[in-house]
Amino acid sequence: MSSRLKEISVKMPSVRLLQFTDMHLFGDDAARLRGIASLPSLQAALADARRRCPRPDGILLTGDLVQDDPQGYRWIRELFADSPVPVLCLAGNHDLPGPMRTALAQAPFQLGGHQAFGPWRVVMLDSQVAHQAGGRLGKQQLTALDSLLHLPDQDHVLLCLHHHPIRMHSNWLDQVGLSDADEFLALVRKHTNVRGVLWGHVHQSLDHFIGGVRFMASPSTCAQFLPGSPDFSIDDRPPGYRLLELMPDGTIATEVCWLEDAARSNAA
Repeated sequence: MSSRLKEISVKMPSVRLLQFTDMHLFGDDAARLRGIASLPSLQAALADARRRCPRPDGILLTGDLVQDDPQGYRWIRELFADSPVPVLCLAGNHDLPGPMRTALAQAPFQLGGHQAFGPWRVVMLDSQVAHQAGGRLGKQQLTALDSLLHLPDQDHVLLCLHHHPIRMHSNWLDQVGLSDADEFLALVRKHTNVRGVLWGHVHQSLDHFIGGVRFMASPSTCAQFLPGSPDFSIDDRPPGYRLLELMPDGTIATEVCWLEDAARSNAA
């Protein structure tokens, strides 16, 4: 490596993020969702992530932190409150906005908004619609996003939301996606600084490029949905989470990590 490339590498390191999604926690620490004990499963994901990436720059919690149970947020506080890096959160359709805001009102938690990481900006979008499984961003939020993406101080942008903005080719699941996806995708196409779009909700992995933008769905830290199924169906894939490395040149390196050992433990 030349001295000039070494200098650039030192000045502009990559940004390492951990994404956990669809934890579906209950106040009861032994409660199960579709056969998976959701709290021990999240704990296993965290332990695995710390082994693989002991010094992340940020943590993303992309919705359905709880399963309609406000007491579940105490586990989020217990597991993440001592994080030395920002914990960026957004709500899913099973989250409770009032209790969520109250429980996660202090650092390191940040609900919604955006965060700069060197040349990258991570934007947390709220797609929750009260009492509905599907999601929507709405005109006001889309207008604000359009303005944000025009700001000159960001080379690369990662957009995060809960609901899927592209089809998952699963009939039942695509009925509860992002209802204003066309408007959202028009903004993504308009702004060339958008490098990636990341979401949860679908309980499965997807990694797809559209027009040079990387679109990524991530598995739940508990049970998964069967990809491509026309009707609701549970997959036998284990719990999982996603590692992301945002590169200085705008590319994204990413890996989905599956917890085979955790799945066997839950089945026992």
